[in-house]
Amino acid sequence: MKILYHHRIRSKDGQYVHIEELTNALKELGHEIIMVGPPAVQKEEFGAEAGMVAVLKKYLPKFVYELLELAYAVKDYANLVWAVRTHRPDCLYERYNLYVPSGIWLKRRFKLPMLLEVNAPLYDERKKYDGIALDRLARWAEHIVWRGADYVLPVTHVLAERIKLAGVPDARIVVIPNGINPERFSKIPKIDAAKTALGLSGRLVLGFVGFMREWHGIERVIDLVADNRDKNLHLLLVGDGPARASIEKRAKELAIEDRVTITGVVSRADVARYIAAFDVALQPEVVAYASPLKLFEYLALGRAIVAPASANIKEILRHEHNALLFDPKDRTGFYTAVRRICDDASLRARIAAEASRTIEALGLTWKNNATRVTNLFIQLGVKAG
Repeated sequence: MKILYHHRIRSKDGQYVHIEELTNALKELGHEIIMVGPPAVQKEEFGAEAGMVAVLKKYLPKFVYELLELAYAVKDYANLVWAVRTHRPDCLYERYNLYVPSGIWLKRRFKLPMLLEVNAPLYDERKKYDGIALDRLARWAEHIVWRGADYVLPVTHVLAERIKLAGVPDARIVVIPNGINPERFSKIPKIDAAKTALGLSGRLVLGFVGFMREWHGIERVIDLVADNRDKNLHLLLVGDGPARASIEKRAKELAIEDRVTITGVVSRADVARYIAAFDVALQPEVVAYASPLKLFEYLALGRAIVAPASANIKEILRHEHNALLFDPKDRTGFYTAVRRICDDASLRARIAAEASRTIEALGLTWKNNATRVTNLFIQLGVKAG
C-alpha cells in the first residue's frame, strides 16, 4: 500500500529516530512511503536543534508564534494536497503535533483512512512548561485532530487515558509503544570489550543516555560515586544538555572528575557501543506518559536497569524481574536503588538476563509495530497489496 506519512519534526533527535525506524520497517513490509514534512530535518546532524524555528520561539511573543504555527498548517495542507494528487496514496499516517490540523483537513477532503500517532499530550505539556497564549485555539487544534482520526495510537496506556478524556472512544485507541531494530544491536561488543574500548576496563559502569536536564537528578549519582570510591564506580553519560555544567561542577567539587565521562552528542550509530559498556543503565526520571526510547535500547542490550516505578514504566518493566524500580515520590529512592544494585552482583546479573529477554517476549520491535499499523489500515479497508 502507499502510505502518506505526515509529520512536523525539524530536529534529529528521538522523534526523528521513531520516524526513521517505523518508516523503514513499513518499507521492509513492502509498502511505499510518501513523506510530507519539513525538509530541514534531512539536512541536520543527529542531536541538532530546530534552527530558526527555535530562535523564533524564543524571541517572538507567544501569541504571534502560535499564529505562525497555525499559518504553517495552511502551507502544510497545500503540500499534502500536492502529494495526494501526485502520488495517489491509499492512506494517511500522521505523527501528531499541536496547531497542525492539516492532516485532518486532508482526510476529510480525500476520504483517506487515517492513523494518528500520539507521543505526548502537547497542549497540556506546552501549557505547563512554556505557557500557551491562545488557549482555546490550542485545545481546539488538539481535540479536532485526536477526535478526527480513524485510530489514535498513543505510545503508553497512561497517555491513552488522557486521550479518552478528550472524547476519543476507547475502540478507536490502540496503544503501540516504542521499539527497537534488533539488527542495530546484533554486532555490538560484549561488555568487557566495550569497556576496554572506552578505557573503562575493570570499572563498575553506571550509564545514562539522552538529553541531560536538571530534573533528571544525575547529580545524585555523582554523590553516590563519591561516596563509594572503593567500588571503582564510573559514571558514563552519553549525550549532552543543560544539566551538563552542574554535573561537571559537582564532580569537580567532589574531586571525582576522573570517574565521570560525558561524551557530548554522539552519532546514533555509536550509541549502542556505549550502552554495551554499562553495568547499570539509569532512567532517573521519566515523563509520566512517555515511552522512552533509551529504555528499549537498555533492554535490547540486556543491561541491569534502574527506573522509577511510574505507571508508564511498569507497562514494560517489572520490579526485581527485568529492572529495579524505585518510588519516584521518595527523594532517596533513586539513590538507594542504585546503591543496592551496585552492591549486589547477583541481582545485577539476574535483572540483566531478564531484560535481555523482554524485547522478544513483548514484541517490542519496529517491525512488529509496522505490522500492527498495516493491520489497522487493512481493518479500515485499505488493500494490503
